[in-house]
Amino acid sequence: MPTSKRKTGAQSPAAISAVGLRKSYGDRTVLDGIDLHIPAGSVFSLLGPNGAGKTTAVKILSTLITADGGQAQVAGHDLAADPQAVRAAIGVTGQFSAVDGLITGEENMFLMADLHHLPRSEGKRITAELLERFDLVEAAKKPAQSYSGGMKRRLDIAMTLVGGPRIIFLDEPTTGLDPRSRHNMWGIIRELVSDGVTVFLTTQYLEEADELADRIAVLHDGKLAAEGTADELKRIVPGGHVRLRFTDPAAYRSAASSLGEVTRDDEALALQIPSAGSQRELRAVLDRLDSAGIEADELTVHTPDLDDVFFALTSNTDVPGQSKENVR
Repeated sequence: MPTSKRKTGAQSPAAISAVGLRKSYGDRTVLDGIDLHIPAGSVFSLLGPNGAGKTTAVKILSTLITADGGQAQVAGHDLAADPQAVRAAIGVTGQFSAVDGLITGEENMFLMADLHHLPRSEGKRITAELLERFDLVEAAKKPAQSYSGGMKRRLDIAMTLVGGPRIIFLDEPTTGLDPRSRHNMWGIIRELVSDGVTVFLTTQYLEEADELADRIAVLHDGKLAAEGTADELKRIVPGGHVRLRFTDPAAYRSAASSLGEVTRDDEALALQIPSAGSQRELRAVLDRLDSAGIEADELTVHTPDLDDVFFALTSNTDVPGQSKENVR
């Protein structure tokens, strides 16, 4: 299924905003004054090492715990002044399923409808619609403990949607799922966003953030080390290069002389040229080879990925040219 990321900007209305959000447990500061602006109808992904504070941020913004400092608004409601209105506007799916395995999938849905005080007929209608949407009709009358991990996660999100939330917090929703189930979950998240739902996603899978998120923030030592689109974040990490490989040693030596500033691998007959991988840079390399009458046998482009960004920003060493401020 194609990616459905949306273009978002500072002018978009914020579904979630926070200024100076702080939280400590004893002497340990988990959130050290973080700022957020998440436009409505977008996917925002919060990345960070285990214990970095991702779940704490979700718990604060979903009113499960209170912050020690700072201000936040969710769905236009002040978190501290009107937490009940916030709860009415959001849905939360945590790392661990809230599904009751002793009752059927359908009964889990009915229970959620009762908790939202929906009329019985309305609860039945919404349950039927969501079970069909999440491909759970055949399993609806089976005990949920018999469901696979992917089915339980789909049921968990279906239960979250019973109240019609416009903002959903997904705290590591694909942890423990096999690759097929993970990709199915990505499709569900894209569908939610296409319906105008805002998704706040925490994940330990960097590929997941790259696939789904309009904007990504990296949390480290209680602060946002960087924030931006996936492409913006990748550009802050050096190391992109073009690799040329040759089978003819004479062509290899000529190319090394013609291209100037290269890293040589004489054993592999390969040259590495620093590059961001843009079309203009690639054309310049090829033009220089053509003008010298040289042809490479293999050309590959290597650009930093989110793994490189994540490790660079969370390794307690400075990224060259990056002051650990938001990428805008």
